[in-house]
Amino acid sequence: MTPGIADGAPRRESGQTEEMPRIRLTRRRLVASIVFVVSVVAFLYFVLPKLLGLRDTWSRIQHGNAWWLALAAVLECFSFLGYVVLFRGVFVRDDTRIDWRASYEISLAGVAATRLFASAGAGGIALTAWALRRSGLEPRIVACRMIAFMAVLYAVFMGSLVVGGLGLYFGVFPGENPFAITVVPAIFGAGVIAVFLGVSLLPTDLDRLVARWTHGGRVGRLASQAAALPAAAASGIRTAIQLVRDKEWSLLGGVAWWGFDIAVLWSCFHAFGGSPPTAVVVMSYFIGQLGNVLPLPGGIGGVDGAMIGAFSAFGISPPLAVVSVLAYRAFSFWLPTLPGAVAYFQLRRTVHRWRDDETPSYT
Repeated sequence: MTPGIADGAPRRESGQTEEMPRIRLTRRRLVASIVFVVSVVAFLYFVLPKLLGLRDTWSRIQHGNAWWLALAAVLECFSFLGYVVLFRGVFVRDDTRIDWRASYEISLAGVAATRLFASAGAGGIALTAWALRRSGLEPRIVACRMIAFMAVLYAVFMGSLVVGGLGLYFGVFPGENPFAITVVPAIFGAGVIAVFLGVSLLPTDLDRLVARWTHGGRVGRLASQAAALPAAAASGIRTAIQLVRDKEWSLLGGVAWWGFDIAVLWSCFHAFGGSPPTAVVVMSYFIGQLGNVLPLPGGIGGVDGAMIGAFSAFGISPPLAVVSVLAYRAFSFWLPTLPGAVAYFQLRRTVHRWRDDETPSYT
């Protein structure tokens, strides 16, 4: 095992009865969700274009360059391949049942759950953690590696904000450089990186230390429970740092996940005759992704609006930004939905097979 990564080999836990995470939908919630999605999509594709003078969005999308749009579809597939590679590099590090097929099922089902439900990614995280535990990984190792996985992904995110924002502002990269969407995001990214590095310095047994310092009792137990999360985060971030030090090649999957998805957006602009500077595409993309923190299914409306607004602030024609971003979202959000739903049911069968393998047979 790689030094510095959470110790302990995966343990096969027979007789586990933990059920697959499911989204509980009442009739009212289901109807409200459908109405919301339809309303937002209708506004984005029909009302917003008219407000901006782009009268026939669907017609323009349909008349985009087919070769560039086909390239966008291929690039989106490579983006998901990068995600699967990163998943295996972080989680599949010992004797495990998780082969490439299971890695695909867990990854795609988790991403689909993240994008479909307004839970700030909690649905995808819960699904991934459940599958990992059912594969035999101990909960402690699952928690550590989940945090390491997210740390790698968002290190690329925040690092891009810093490099892209400062590079544009100081003229290193071509493109307009408004302070509010170059330096401010760069400061935000640098701040998040600093917080993560600071958390990595915390002791992994912080909860036990806090309990000892508070001399037990009810206050001690509460303080210890509160310290458990930063202790787990410290362990996960240190695991990510160790993977980087070990030059684990699969971490490039995190770069591929973001990079190819950005290339989809870049390709969509070219499909409609636009060619904004690469740094502008990168910054607008990541500023748009911040819309995912809003409690909206898949960030619908939030991501689109933030991305279009960022492009407009960089001087890109609003009609061109609208049609390009909506085409990009068709690939990045809607394209994986059906395969993700299929992967969800495939994953259920895979986990049932694992459980059957654990069940002792009697003759």
